[in-house]
Amino acid sequence: MSPGPWQLLILLLIIVLLFGSKRLRNLGSDVGSAVRGFKKSVSDDSKKDEDANEDDEPTKNLNQNKQAESTTSESEKDKNA
Repeated sequence: MSPGPWQLLILLLIIVLLFGSKRLRNLGSDVGSAVRGFKKSVSDDSKKDEDANEDDEPTKNLNQNKQAESTTSESEKDKNA
């Protein structure tokens, strides 16, 4: 059984009376800035991961090319032997 709209309104009124509107406003701004900071750090981490993947890709291609060359040269050696 969830609380009805009147019950929520009464609860909100009691909270405002206990803490005061100024304190609740400060709490709301603090929570908002914390959420913004969290979103910013998450997006920065994802950008760093993307950059790291882009940096790793050329080395992967070089490693694949080296492996392909080594298998080609090994197969040529086997043919000559």
